[in-house]
Amino acid sequence: MATVAVPRSERKLDLRASDALIAAVTLIVLTALSVYVRTRAISGSFWMDEGLSVGIASHDLFDIPGVLREDGSPPLYYMGLHLWMDLFGRTETAVHWWSLLASLLTIPAAMWAGWSLWGKRAGLIGAALCSLSPFLTSYGEEARMYALMTLWALLATAFFLHAFVYRRGRGHVVGFAIFQTLMLYTHGWGIFYGLASFAALIVLWWRSEERRTLAIEGLAAYGAAAILFLPWLPTLLFQAGHTAAPWGRAPRFGAPIQISRDLFGGDRASIILLLIGGFGVATALQAHKGKRDGERLAIWVLLLIPLVTLAIAWTLSQFNPAWASRYFAVALGPMLLLSALGLMRARTLGLVALAVLMLFWVNPQPFVDGYKSDVRDIGAEAGSLLRDDDLVIVGQPEQVPVAWYYMPGGLRYADTAGPVDDPRHMDWVDAMDKYEAAQPRDVLPRLIDSLQPGQKVLFMRPLTEGVENWSAPWTQLARRRSAQFGAILAQAARDGVLRELAVAPKFYRGASTVGNVGILYEKVSDRPLTQLP
Repeated sequence: MATVAVPRSERKLDLRASDALIAAVTLIVLTALSVYVRTRAISGSFWMDEGLSVGIASHDLFDIPGVLREDGSPPLYYMGLHLWMDLFGRTETAVHWWSLLASLLTIPAAMWAGWSLWGKRAGLIGAALCSLSPFLTSYGEEARMYALMTLWALLATAFFLHAFVYRRGRGHVVGFAIFQTLMLYTHGWGIFYGLASFAALIVLWWRSEERRTLAIEGLAAYGAAAILFLPWLPTLLFQAGHTAAPWGRAPRFGAPIQISRDLFGGDRASIILLLIGGFGVATALQAHKGKRDGERLAIWVLLLIPLVTLAIAWTLSQFNPAWASRYFAVALGPMLLLSALGLMRARTLGLVALAVLMLFWVNPQPFVDGYKSDVRDIGAEAGSLLRDDDLVIVGQPEQVPVAWYYMPGGLRYADTAGPVDDPRHMDWVDAMDKYEAAQPRDVLPRLIDSLQPGQKVLFMRPLTEGVENWSAPWTQLARRRSAQFGAILAQAARDGVLRELAVAPKFYRGASTVGNVGILYEKVSDRPLTQLP
């Protein structure tokens, strides 16, 4: 029987239809798996950083940029969270879904990036990596901007490769400018990413035969991002001068181990990616040796961007510490793309490695804990005993917003520097100087004397038994001030000015991030608090 030839155009149409089906089915399966894994602790308690997020986002939408002048962050995440809470509420589950959505969107983003850059297999591997990435599992259930930052970084890197490595048109130049701008407005490390990617662009320009065109398009992209960021620049300059991170410590040479464990979920996974992904990358470099090939250049770009980003952050943090593993989100996007390319080029070995990685990562327990802080328990137990105009004193000042979230309305708040006018955010402006100058013997008596007999005061003191976690200048001060406040309050109870009513929580399960003890007192005498220890 004679065969009938199928026109080439129809074969292409069938191939595209089958590819679309494969992509759709894969996305559905991976997204469903990711949702299952990343919702095991979706209703878990907030810790202090999440309290800050919800508190800041609870302000009027266009007041948020002004509030952040005292915080140190850009406004995009918080304004988005404000709109999200308007639609879905501000329960723990509702708020965590904002981050979960960002983590889920990395799956189609990685599929598009890998598929459009290196083919179908790279796209499928990239999507699989994002679906169970431990970092995205952890921060997909946390009310912070790090999952969103990973999404922006992944897309910015993909558009950078399309625009400046593969030279696929001005639309990709515009795409890169947009996502670079989104990064700048989401987290301060977006600046480090921008500097690192600009360094990569200089390397590409130096090796290019189209230097003039590349220079024009590159300057247009970075110029557009810079112009769009100009409205925030005055606030950034103020923040840089007045809102440092006194809670941080300068990183040391163990940073690569920290990066390995916190980005990829442990040494086993990191070794697999390094060996098998590295083998695939080396194979690709060898195959294109001596050529000005797009894939070879893409590999060097994907190595350069995260390395330079982290090197800039590490260097600057020696002088003004701003180093935390959650900030690595900015480097994770290009690392995931490089991993997808490496595993693809490792062929069968790469697929086996991917399967093993997913087995390591499918259990979320090592990466997520729904009991990050016990403030919810303190609020449930002690909050029911408080009445309007009673006082809550928080020993670690940045925990005031999470206390505000879990306590009933109508209360007054104070920290170790005195009354807090707006408990929904932390004022970090020159905070170290301000809190060092505030002496407990001056601050606490005024707070207690402001109460009438019969009113209550709840002192929420951080548990600092893990002293190694309280060695930075800020945390040392919080530890010391909390102990001093506790001693004064205990003396006031012995002197008959206060009476201890309760201690919360009655059962402390061991918070994974920060724990507290709440001691509830009632004022029983109007005698001024003058007898200090």
